Amino acid sequence: MQPYPFHFARQGVEYTIGKFPFAANSRAKCNNDTDGLVKVLADKHTDRLLGAHLIGPAAGELINEAALAMEYGASCEDVARVCHAHPTCSEAFREANLAAYFGKPINF
Repeated sequence: MQPYPFHFARQGVEYTIGKFPFAANSRAKCNNDTDGLVKVLADKHTDRLLGAHLIGPAAGELINEAALAMEYGASCEDVARVCHAHPTCSEAFREANLAAYFGKPINF
């Protein structure tokens, strides 16, 4: 969802990347479906979520949270501070945002 990192580089936008593999997600492990990852891109200075790439289980359902966060100008910190149910695949989106904002996910 949204441009790839090279689009930001062309525009001179400095960004951070947060990644979280489904191999570390509890629900994906329970379902034996751990291929894929969540990657988020955020403005380096404002922490505003610029884009998200979701590949793997429940990606079609998780993209809604990314779209909502981007539409309302949420930061990675905003997403990271929202309580996500456990165990769910949506935790992977939270963990990727934690990685972008704090430098590392918690549950990896």
